[in-house]
Amino acid sequence: MSVESRFVDVLSDSTGETAERVVRAAMLQFPKTGARLRMHTRVHTKEIARPILQAAGRDGALVVFTVVNPELREFIHQQSHDLKIEALDLIGSLIGKLSTYLERQPINMPSSMMPLSDEYFRRIEAVEFTVKSDDGKEPRNFKKADIVLVGVSRTSKTPLSTLLAQRGFKVANLPLVLGIAIPPELEEAPKERVVGLTIDVDTLVEIRRARLKQLGMPGDASYGLREQVQEELNYAMRLFRAHPEWPVIDVTGRAIEETAVIILESLKERDEAARTARAALV
Repeated sequence: MSVESRFVDVLSDSTGETAERVVRAAMLQFPKTGARLRMHTRVHTKEIARPILQAAGRDGALVVFTVVNPELREFIHQQSHDLKIEALDLIGSLIGKLSTYLERQPINMPSSMMPLSDEYFRRIEAVEFTVKSDDGKEPRNFKKADIVLVGVSRTSKTPLSTLLAQRGFKVANLPLVLGIAIPPELEEAPKERVVGLTIDVDTLVEIRRARLKQLGMPGDASYGLREQVQEELNYAMRLFRAHPEWPVIDVTGRAIEETAVIILESLKERDEAARTARAALV
């Protein structure tokens, strides 16, 4: 079987978000394989699971599943054995270990069926804030944001904002445009919350030309010209140097998940340094 014809079936009794993130993160270690991810969510019964597993068996797919119901989990294990399917239980062994360690029995309820928590509503609020604050649309939100991302076009500002919002952070972002001054509201934002994004010029040229192609535009438009791109990056770096308080992160070759971790680690270090400094003054 060629790599291009291989499938990874992600099966979940909830939204499948956790399993999808784990699998996609792992698949980043195998670039350009062409293997396809197939999502199967809200699989609550054997009747729903059976045809999915049968199709996986016919296609020779790898099955990755997160199911909390012990009976359904056992059914998937048994069917995988009978159909000779390679299957990985992402959550079952962890639940077992936690049960032993905590000396408690699990409630075995899919997360989508659990009561809504304060954390859930906090994340919803963060996502709503971030959508309204995308692409510099609401400069007044710079002062209210947990994180403000600043960079030239195609430095992953929007996908990063979305990912961070899903983790509960209110994020605003501003695209830097050559020759256009930043809005005064950005200068008023807490300096420890602003993060600059940069990228290798050749990588950015490649990304932009691919975007132009998607839009049906000529690849030699100024947006994709190396000289233009270099000028924009130089402009961004001049701005970043003028604001040494802003951490600057190079996103070249990084998945957005990795960049998000670097951003959060950077902000955590700054927060800890600020607390230490305040404690020294007391």
